[in-house]
Amino acid sequence: MSLLVVGLSHRSAPVSVLERASLSVEAQTKLLQDTVAAEPASEGAVLATCNRIELYADVDKFHAGVAELSTLLAQHSGVGLEELTPYLYVHYEDRAVHHLFSVACGLDSMVVGEGQILGQIKDSLARAQETHTAGRLLNDLFQQALRVGKRAHSETGIDRAGQSLVTFGLEQLALGTPVESWTRGKKALVIGAGSMSSLSAATLARAGIAEVVVANRTPDRAERLVRILSEGDDTDVTARAVPMTSVPFELTRADVVVSCTGATGLVLTADMIAAGVEGRVDEAPVVDLDAVAEEDARESAPAGQPPAEDGCPVDLPTVRPGFSVMGEAAVAGMDAATLEQHGAWAAGSAVDRRDAARGTGPEADAEVIGALAATATAIGRIPERRRPEQVDAPPRPEPVLFLLDLAMPRDVDAAAHRLPGVRLVDIESLAEASADAPMAADVDQVRRIVSDEVAAFGAAQRAAHITPTVVALRTMAADVVASEMARLEGRLPGLDDKHRAEITQTVRRVVDKLLHAPTVRVKQLAAEPGGAGYADALRTLFDLDPETVASVSRAEESTEKNAENRGPG
Repeated sequence: MSLLVVGLSHRSAPVSVLERASLSVEAQTKLLQDTVAAEPASEGAVLATCNRIELYADVDKFHAGVAELSTLLAQHSGVGLEELTPYLYVHYEDRAVHHLFSVACGLDSMVVGEGQILGQIKDSLARAQETHTAGRLLNDLFQQALRVGKRAHSETGIDRAGQSLVTFGLEQLALGTPVESWTRGKKALVIGAGSMSSLSAATLARAGIAEVVVANRTPDRAERLVRILSEGDDTDVTARAVPMTSVPFELTRADVVVSCTGATGLVLTADMIAAGVEGRVDEAPVVDLDAVAEEDARESAPAGQPPAEDGCPVDLPTVRPGFSVMGEAAVAGMDAATLEQHGAWAAGSAVDRRDAARGTGPEADAEVIGALAATATAIGRIPERRRPEQVDAPPRPEPVLFLLDLAMPRDVDAAAHRLPGVRLVDIESLAEASADAPMAADVDQVRRIVSDEVAAFGAAQRAAHITPTVVALRTMAADVVASEMARLEGRLPGLDDKHRAEITQTVRRVVDKLLHAPTVRVKQLAAEPGGAGYADALRTLFDLDPETVASVSRAEESTEKNAENRGPG
């Protein structure tokens, strides 16, 4: 076995990189085809979810395989190899098996213990089978991963360690209120009709949401989801389907929006969302942030001087309160050159008077600027912060529209975070919220299951590797028996059928007894770590024809392919 996996996930890469590297179904298919066409790989499978992209392959050379798979991921994701490489991880042979089994059990998920990954692994295997890129190794691996994942969920309480991403997202929206109480009487808009959107709609329905509206680019799929919701025995929800063109109107009446589409661009812009909450925000006084920013800038500037500062690339009058003009929030989005200019300006203490009252100064912020400069040099700009620390921020009105964005790349404009009356939870904020989630004691039990299953899978694969050689050896022995019996009949033409049968049976028993112990033992030895060489030794000792061994392997693979056509279990 020479199993190799190269990938990136929420554990190794920021959401911004995962978002850019996401693969459409068509891109996954093309990646699979190019993988098996590459010289080091004979099999390939892609596991692509909202928070991971992994390429599995059976390779004959480790270093060449890593280089080729990394290059293919970069080409098909559209992220340059140099930029992508720092976020990639590599697992080989038993470590690769351990990784996939851990993923299948939910140990590597953003929300530990979530079970959605099993469906995604099943889809990944089905896609590899449809494109004929999954051979014996990857079929065995993914089928066993599904069984290990099911075992973990049935034998342990891993489900108690975390919930589905949908449930966790709704809990984040509810801010501590039980989801069943929070959803009561609310109206939901679900955008998309794929597996994640369907799960979202079903979760909302079971939680007691009053109405679910499904919008999808393909009307038939939206209608099918609505029928499933309406016919469910465990819910009493009103459901209807609408075209995507109705989304702006539905935003004006929805309380909760869940979006998970395969769109490459934004589905909900900030303007659409702002229009959706217009007139619905509480009538409590709402602070004009722009006006406050201008007043703050005027107060912080000395008399007789304009609020702008020479050499400062930040337009001070437009900086909203709560942002240190020397800190990270102020420089978010700057490219490296502009950041360098800003750092030089900040080092001159030109804004001491602005930040002195807030407890910050050039010494404190200079460290921030230095760290950000290193990041800007590496990636070309400073990533935007979604929720910068607020200092003396004006009170926000209570949310009237709750947005859950489960898409990758994102469906909802990140600017919605700043809109009054709107609360947005997306993949990035879910990752932050789940980072400190408590781990249940059952996680240790699942880890033991994974370790045991990895050992068993490795032993089975090593034993299977020697099986064609053992079969070829027994075939050769049977041919020797048949040849010798033919010679005996030539020497004893008067031998009757009864004696011929008895002699034949006796010779076969002798051969079987001679071969039994060594073939059983060689299978045991081959199943142990480092036992791959026993097949070669057996072929050499008995001078077995390599083509005979290969023909046995082809016959087994043909049988397995017939089983594959029935699909993953």
